[in-house]
Amino acid sequence: MTQQPDPGGGADQRILERIGEMVAAERNLREALAGGRIDPETEQQRLHDIEQQLDQCWDLLRQRRARKDAGEDPNLASVRSIEEVERYES
Repeated sequence: MTQQPDPGGGADQRILERIGEMVAAERNLREALAGGRIDPETEQQRLHDIEQQLDQCWDLLRQRRARKDAGEDPNLASVRSIEEVERYES
């Protein structure tokens, strides 16, 4: 049995790596707050920014996977605006 090429698999991996980096950044922010290195307002603002970026990454990954499942080119998926992504989540 031969393995089919995974179109865009490298891009998916890069998105997953970026998600991992942002999760680590969230953890670092919480540790900085607990350690008194940042104030709660700074932590909340930075967490909000990271959460929006995470939502965009997860949305892009879902788009890419849906395109692959439909036999379409996953590279035609694009990053949507935060406003658009948040509308889908509510």
